[in-house]
Amino acid sequence: MNPSRAEELPGTISPREAHRFDEARLESYLRAKVDGFVGPLSVFQFAGGQSNPTFVLDTPTRRYVLRKKPPGTLLPSAHAVDREYRVITALGKTSVPVARTFALCEDPSVIGTPFYVMEYVEGRVLRDPALPEMTPLERSAIYDTMNDVLNRLHRIDPAAVGLQEFGKPGNYFARQIARWTKQYEMSRTDDIPSMTKLLAWLPAHIPPGEETRLVHGDYRLENMIFHPTEPRILAVLDWELSTLGDPLADLAYNCILYHTSGATTGGLVDVDFAATGIPCEADYLADYCRRTGRAKIGAWNFYLAFSLFRLAAIAQGILGRALQGNASSESARQVGAQARFLADAAWRMAQEG
Repeated sequence: MNPSRAEELPGTISPREAHRFDEARLESYLRAKVDGFVGPLSVFQFAGGQSNPTFVLDTPTRRYVLRKKPPGTLLPSAHAVDREYRVITALGKTSVPVARTFALCEDPSVIGTPFYVMEYVEGRVLRDPALPEMTPLERSAIYDTMNDVLNRLHRIDPAAVGLQEFGKPGNYFARQIARWTKQYEMSRTDDIPSMTKLLAWLPAHIPPGEETRLVHGDYRLENMIFHPTEPRILAVLDWELSTLGDPLADLAYNCILYHTSGATTGGLVDVDFAATGIPCEADYLADYCRRTGRAKIGAWNFYLAFSLFRLAAIAQGILGRALQGNASSESARQVGAQARFLADAAWRMAQEG
């Protein structure tokens, strides 16, 4: 490893012991499958992220990013890197900003688990939603472009980009509630009373009139790479949870931080919106409705409760992987411990609704 190159890659570390693989075998694969690939290869791991281990592949001519399934026993349907690759590749032909993809390898004999390779996008990752180092105008522009890109995603006809079978049409919330209930039960380490209440409340309160569009599933500021100086998104990341579903689920998830803080980031609960330039939730929702041609949003608390419930189930899965020793991040236990907090917040949303 060249130390000078490592210093140029903020947020990366040497690959964790649990995620190490045969780099020579990977280099051989890339020479055969990726046009223009030239070694030698150096591998660094991103320190953050809780699901699929992610690496920078550094070469003399360019950098790539590799996303792979984690090792060990995994929950059913989780860590679907093949789905990530498929949706990113399809969206490369649209106005939704994504990284260029190069190769998908579903053969676990290469580096131990399936993986895909995409371009390394140089830019800013904004982890604090309060954007403390920016001016009010800059903050306003960042939130406006995030809102606009979500609108662009939700206006895409899945069939027009070959994703008409990327998920089942209809009954999205019923299927999602059932899925995350199963995932939660399979990784449960403790009894969470509010989660038990949600498992009964959510299926009984699904709003009528579900829509079917392409949804990201984890649409938040931290999952975007912004231009180094402009309020422009260069790539939306982490498409692991994307599917065909109701766009209001995406919107509600994007708005969770108006109601609670993240496990590893701050929130917008105590923000002075007028002073900071960050739009309040009502204005952010109004902008989305204007862009998508939607008259209004009903049952908003259901969508928020659902999003927090799903996050609680995900956090429980992260904790389960941490206890098994195959988590993707050193902060996995901290994030996993948020399951109870998130379930309690979801139940408060349900009761307010």
